[in-house]
Amino acid sequence: MNKLKKGDTVIVISGKDKGKQGTILSMDNGKAVVEGINIAKKHQKPNPNLGVAGGIVDIDMPINLSNLMLFNPLTNKGDRVGIKILEDGRKVRYFKSNSEVVES
Repeated sequence: MNKLKKGDTVIVISGKDKGKQGTILSMDNGKAVVEGINIAKKHQKPNPNLGVAGGIVDIDMPINLSNLMLFNPLTNKGDRVGIKILEDGRKVRYFKSNSEVVES
């Protein structure tokens, strides 16, 4: 079980976007694409067959998971995440600061 997953709200803790908040759009190999974070300019050629206009477009680039923390809505801060097994055998994620289970 991963500590972060698609759809989670995260806060960036280091880098050029430090302090910004966004939602994870996709994850792959220790990196995540977060909405509105780590934006780069891409020069795109037009493709009339696909109806794609050319120009300079903004795209979200992947960011390393070590630079992200899960957002805790109770404290309005980033928080560390742990994994524990409940009495019924389910694995759940929980915030380490207040031991509240993460709703997913």
